[in-house]
Amino acid sequence: MKKKWISMILSAAMVATVLVGCGGDGQPAAESPTQPAANQEAENAGEESAGSETANTDEKVTLTVLAGQSTTDAGIEDMIDEALAEQYPNITLEWECVDWGNDFQPKMQQYMQSGLPDIMIGKAQDVATYAPQGILGEIDSTYLDRGLDAAKTNVTIDGKTYGLVYNALYQGVYYNKAMFAENGWEVPKTQEELQAIIDDCNAKGITPFASHMVDTWSIGNVTMQFMMNDVFNNDAQWGDKFRAGEVSFSDDPMVQTAYQYNKLIFDNTYPETFSTEQTDCDAKMVMGEAAMKVSGSWSIQNFLDIDESFDFGIFPFPNQSGDSKLIFEPNITVMTSSASEHQDAINCVLDVLTGNKDLAVEIYDYTKTASMLKDVSPTFANPSQTDIDKYAADGMIVDVTLGNNQLVWGGFQEENAKDIVAWLQGDATFEDALAASDARVDASSAN
Repeated sequence: MKKKWISMILSAAMVATVLVGCGGDGQPAAESPTQPAANQEAENAGEESAGSETANTDEKVTLTVLAGQSTTDAGIEDMIDEALAEQYPNITLEWECVDWGNDFQPKMQQYMQSGLPDIMIGKAQDVATYAPQGILGEIDSTYLDRGLDAAKTNVTIDGKTYGLVYNALYQGVYYNKAMFAENGWEVPKTQEELQAIIDDCNAKGITPFASHMVDTWSIGNVTMQFMMNDVFNNDAQWGDKFRAGEVSFSDDPMVQTAYQYNKLIFDNTYPETFSTEQTDCDAKMVMGEAAMKVSGSWSIQNFLDIDESFDFGIFPFPNQSGDSKLIFEPNITVMTSSASEHQDAINCVLDVLTGNKDLAVEIYDYTKTASMLKDVSPTFANPSQTDIDKYAADGMIVDVTLGNNQLVWGGFQEENAKDIVAWLQGDATFEDALAASDARVDASSAN
């Protein structure tokens, strides 16, 4: 990974709804009978806002938003509504908030038949799925330029950028720092070193891994973590070769190793993993009932809500060659409809998201995520930041968008995870799970 890319991430190191059931009171944002407030960025720079045509009229505009949310995101729609009402009170957002992992892709397919919402919020990998179909609008450079250059990398196709990446997550193995220190465990780099910690945990009656396998999205996520370091770091074009018939899940030992790591966790977690929700799982980790958890930044929110003094770190799940990298994932990504009749109003929303630094910090601190905006850093204390900085300085961070673009989530990774569950629960063989992945090869690519 290029040092320039890493330094950009380091410099940053640090959507209630108007629709019932979206987390709010079911009411739209207040509409002002007067003209909207002046654009904050324009005040600071002495320039007119890029959304000025809408901003300088009394015309009431309602924009529809489909928000595919991660577990950390429910509630940020309230924050955005409040900031938008202050700056552009003539614009109202009509939210439809859904779970990104289970519902965002089906909703997008539905709206592609009936007409897209004005704004869609998903992940960076969604741009590769939908931009080639000509349904996404370009993001104005005014707002892109307020973000890190690294934020454009995986949302730019043929020189045009179709997504505004707002924040980022890190993924790896969270570990209890105090427990590691008390037991003399060093952060493992190899599978042998990890196994030694697992064996010591079991000998001392400590559960090695906290896990919530009741959530198939979690199994799908950690499997891609494993794939990144044992497969894609060795062959960045593995997905293309899979579609070309050159490799397969059933024949490739690297992929089989990645799948088998799920069994390693299953064999070394608590027996109720298939009935444990994420919040309870994270609580077990915080309360010292498990030493490690393969997860991502979405767990930080729970960790600190349970115990704001919990001291934890993060390391990459060790691969077979001992050179695993910490995983970086562009998360909240704003996309727009190329057919929207309200581009000026959309630009006002983008203006608020990228120009209102107080809003940005509020969202980053709430979601416990990293900023992808220039000169904006979260203020929450992240005990794992020291580890993140170390891996970044050593060039040991990899963008998981590579794997997610090669093997898409919707219809492929999520379905593979269901087969892994069947295998772990004894309802299918390991070979059955591999064969099922091979059988859905046509669903593995966005295109």
